[in-house]
Amino acid sequence: MKKVLPILLAGSLLFTSGLFVKGSSATAASSTGKIEVLLDAKKIQFPDAQPYQDAQGSVMVPIRFVSEALGAEVGWEKVNGHMSVSVKNGDHIVDMTVGQEVAKVDGKDKSYGTKIELKQNRTFVPLRLVSEGLGQTVEWDKVGRWVWIGKKEALTLEEAGLKPVSIEPYKKYFAGKPALLMTVDRDAEYSKAVIFKTSDLPTAFIGDIYSMDYYVEKDGSSFIKVRAKTNMDSPGNIFFLSNDGKPRYRNPVFKKTINNNDGTKIFYYPILSFLDELDGIKNYKTFKIKDAVYIGFSYANKNYIPLLKNPWADK
Repeated sequence: MKKVLPILLAGSLLFTSGLFVKGSSATAASSTGKIEVLLDAKKIQFPDAQPYQDAQGSVMVPIRFVSEALGAEVGWEKVNGHMSVSVKNGDHIVDMTVGQEVAKVDGKDKSYGTKIELKQNRTFVPLRLVSEGLGQTVEWDKVGRWVWIGKKEALTLEEAGLKPVSIEPYKKYFAGKPALLMTVDRDAEYSKAVIFKTSDLPTAFIGDIYSMDYYVEKDGSSFIKVRAKTNMDSPGNIFFLSNDGKPRYRNPVFKKTINNNDGTKIFYYPILSFLDELDGIKNYKTFKIKDAVYIGFSYANKNYIPLLKNPWADK
C-alpha cells in the first residue's frame, strides 16, 4: 500500500533549489515519443517491431505480443490468397484478414476504420480491436502516448518483481551527505536499496512516477523532467549520486510545473544548483547529467532507497 511519507532533511536540504531557477508555469504537455502499451500498469515489451499510430490515429500493434500478454492464442491461415488471423481466449474470439478494415468479434462484424497490415514481417492490428474484442478496458493517454489496458494503478517496485539489495555497495556514493541514508524516522540508516530502470516505470512512490526524461531548454538549462500523479505539491525530491561521493540534492522548480489536467503533472528538477556550494561543492557548475551513476528518491519508500540507474550517461 502506498503511504505519504514526510520529506524532511537537516541543514542545506531545507532549502528549495528550484526557487533559484528561471521558469514559469505552463499548460498541459504532450509527448512526441514512442508509443508504449501497458497492461495492468506494466509495460509490454516489444522485441523488434514497435507500435505506431497510423494516419487515422489508430494505435497499431504487432498482434502476437499483445495477444500473448493478454493470455490469448493467435492463429494464422491463408484463405483464398489472403492471410487471416484469429485471436481467442476463453470467452471471446476475434477474426481478422490482412488488408481489411472489418473484423469479426464473437461472430459479429466490427470496423475500427483502419486496415490490418503486414509490416516488418509482423501482422499489425488496431489495438482497440484486439483488446476490446477480448473484453479489456482500453484508454489512450495523449500526454505520454501510452495505451493503458486494464488497471491503471502503478505497482511498487517490489510488486513489479524487483528485489531489495544491500545498501552497502552503494554507501560510497553517499559519503558527502550521509543524512540521505537515514530512514524517515531518523533513528537508523536504510539497509536496503532497489535498483531500477526507466523501463520499469510507472511505479508507486510518494506519488505514481509515470516517466522521467532528460530535458534541455533553449538557453542550455537542463532538467530531469518527471511526469507524476500525486495529490501533493510534488512527487518528492531526488538526488544525484556520482563517483565523487558528493550527492546533489534537488527539489522541483515549482514555477515550471505543468498541470496536464488528467491527474498528472510535469515536474522539472534542475541538473545544476548553486546550493551545492552549501555542501562544499565549489565547482558545482561543472556537473553534468552523465556524471550521475544513480538518481535517488528521497523517502520514497520506508523500507529502502529507490535508485534509478542513470539512462543518460551518454549525454
